[in-house]
Amino acid sequence: MSRGGEMVYIPDDSDFSSFRDQCESLEGWHCRYNKAGVTVWSQGQEESCTVQKIKTRISCKDVPAETLYDVLHDTSYRKKWDSNMIETYDIGRLTVNADVGYYSWKCPSPLKNRDFVTLRSWLPLGNDYMIINYSVKHPKYPPRKDFVRAVSLQTGYLIKANGDGACILYYLTQVDPRGSLPKWVVNRVSQFVAPKAMKKIYKAGLKYPEWKRRHDPEYKPWVFPEQNTLPSVSLAELSVQHADSLENIDETGLPEEHLSTSDHEA
Repeated sequence: MSRGGEMVYIPDDSDFSSFRDQCESLEGWHCRYNKAGVTVWSQGQEESCTVQKIKTRISCKDVPAETLYDVLHDTSYRKKWDSNMIETYDIGRLTVNADVGYYSWKCPSPLKNRDFVTLRSWLPLGNDYMIINYSVKHPKYPPRKDFVRAVSLQTGYLIKANGDGACILYYLTQVDPRGSLPKWVVNRVSQFVAPKAMKKIYKAGLKYPEWKRRHDPEYKPWVFPEQNTLPSVSLAELSVQHADSLENIDETGLPEEHLSTSDHEA
């Protein structure tokens, strides 16, 4: 997502507009899954390529767009519903609507776990909301030995109000997992992992208002920037995370029958 591939920058209106167009357009996308209100598409790359662009969509009844927007921002609540997450925290703020953060997640066994450092930006547009990110390097958060550092080329959410108290959620991601993955993993993401993750976000949205009433209900720094106590980060401290500078592991020989049946999400 970074312009020219070299400069770290904070996304502007044109970037958000482009992201929204990708979410809403069907041109060039191939439907991989369509059941129970969840649709998954993939785009462009050969199936053997692990750097796939995947888009998912779910209709969320009884969850207003602003509620789902809060769910996706609230790192304290994420620990309650994202069983795939190992750790997440905010590193620092860049502007009132951009920050840098860390996220690590459990990959399906026997794959190695992955982690990211990303620049995240968000934009409320009336009743609709967008959150987008891409990978950056921060000198104080280098790759760790216990994780494979993956690269988000572009990842984000579009939340669209859909009538009274309902919304439609799009999730679009293009990630380089830094590994030569077996084909069954790529297929499994679109057929199983992505749909399950979307349903989990929807359920989290249904439960969030009651949870938030009991957990610092007035605290929403993503809505009220004056509440943000994160240290400031300068763009000059950051650089673009290029995939080719990271470890690349070969996991193509891992057999599908050894895949853990535990509860993993995207």
